[in-house]
Amino acid sequence: MRVITGKARGMKLAAPEGQDTRPTSDKVKEAMFSIIQFEVEQASVLDLYAGTGQLGIEALSRGAAFCVFIDQSRISNDVIKANLAKTGLNKQSRVAAMDAVSYLQNCKEQFDIILMDPPYAMEGLEQVLSLASARLKSTGVLVCETAKKVQTPETLGEFTQKRVYQYGIAALSVYRRPRENE
Repeated sequence: MRVITGKARGMKLAAPEGQDTRPTSDKVKEAMFSIIQFEVEQASVLDLYAGTGQLGIEALSRGAAFCVFIDQSRISNDVIKANLAKTGLNKQSRVAAMDAVSYLQNCKEQFDIILMDPPYAMEGLEQVLSLASARLKSTGVLVCETAKKVQTPETLGEFTQKRVYQYGIAALSVYRRPRENE
């Protein structure tokens, strides 16, 4: 697992021991950042179910202004902090050990980009997606990685699922607010 491009290009990132964390493959991560490539510069980013922090770190490496990393595992949070220190991106970030629902219910911040890579077998995904969409700026984008077989909702409040991309066993659901001319 490595940073694909930007300031930290090519740096290898650590991952927690064991099978509890399933890092996003480089192919899916490249696809994700191709989708949002023109929105990353100076963006405020939320990395939910951060695991290793690789999605938020990729965003920071590509020029995002700030990233909040949320994962309920203290072990994952230690790995995220180590990866941020290794890449020199720790001053542009905040890491919190809490579950996504609790964070989203209490969060007051608005984000330009929300990146989600929840456990593939997670229950309650629709609730988390709905809460996350409420934390998006009106011009924001939410990208959620799921197993290909998972059906994600077509709308989240004012945001609409624009497309679902499939890569092997993974799928990326992309949500944006409809434009007036659509």
